[in-house]
Amino acid sequence: MKIAFVGKGGSGKTTLSSLFVRRLASTGAPVVAVDADINQHLGAALGLDEAEAAALPAMGERLPLIKDYLRGSNQRIASARTMIKTTPPGEGSRLMRVCEHNPVYDACARPVELDGGAVRLMVTGPFTDSDLGVACYHSKTGAVELFLNHLVDGPDEYVVVDMTAGSDSFASGMFTRFDITFLVAEPTRKGVSVYRQYKEYARDFGVVLKVVGNKVQGQDDLDFLRAEVGDDLLVTVGHSDWVRAMEKGRPLRFEFLEEANRLALRRLHTAVDATYELRDWERYTSQMVHFHLKNAQSWGNERTGADLAAQIDPGFILSEGATARPAGNSRLTPAP
Repeated sequence: MKIAFVGKGGSGKTTLSSLFVRRLASTGAPVVAVDADINQHLGAALGLDEAEAAALPAMGERLPLIKDYLRGSNQRIASARTMIKTTPPGEGSRLMRVCEHNPVYDACARPVELDGGAVRLMVTGPFTDSDLGVACYHSKTGAVELFLNHLVDGPDEYVVVDMTAGSDSFASGMFTRFDITFLVAEPTRKGVSVYRQYKEYARDFGVVLKVVGNKVQGQDDLDFLRAEVGDDLLVTVGHSDWVRAMEKGRPLRFEFLEEANRLALRRLHTAVDATYELRDWERYTSQMVHFHLKNAQSWGNERTGADLAAQIDPGFILSEGATARPAGNSRLTPAP
């Protein structure tokens, strides 16, 4: 199951995504956590110190390796150089699984211990001005999108992505890569304006969007969110002494998180699992193709000097039963 956390800067989406990762890990589920935000804070929110977070390998710096591995023996892709962030898989491509060992995980993922469990953490790496913009095929988030495009995940497997607060994902189509998107919104006009923008972009693509109200201090805040976002409001979260202790570098065991917040995370988990029955792999694949053609025509063909429409395999549909070029070890234990 693929889950995105989005919201404006400062909304608390990184904190909420880290809490949800902890919730999943506490159940023993296999989890890959991905920091795709411009501000790289997910590692710290998961308990890494400054030096450990800084030492995490950047996916953006390993993009050639990622492209070469995912390309596999796909004859429709002339070279790894011609792959862009929207390139879809086809016959001969290598597919990624949540529970496996492969060169991409070896190069880009690191285990993070959480109360006796462990999750894989991957980060895009620090952003620069040159990385931003819809026509930047070497964008750091491009590595994340290629990963998601080639990912075959099943029930009770989770990939949690802390997304950038900007609009780059709308241009590439990455916002359609998820089973469910949690938009973290404060009870303010700015908070709900981000919700309206996201709702408008996602309207025509079948995106499951739910709002998590954060920093809700009373009934007036709750009434405001209900009036502004309606039935999309799934749950609200208030002040947390547990989170404050974690932010001070004095983390408590996750079992000591306030009961109200534990219940909120359980509701998120239930909402995620409920979306499994809504999966439509054919639509998912067609959306990949749609955005790949859009990016190819607008900038990709010119940048790469190739006809990127030729990369599309019309007979290939990504699904849990899809097969591709083997990667050596296949399905292994959840531990990194």
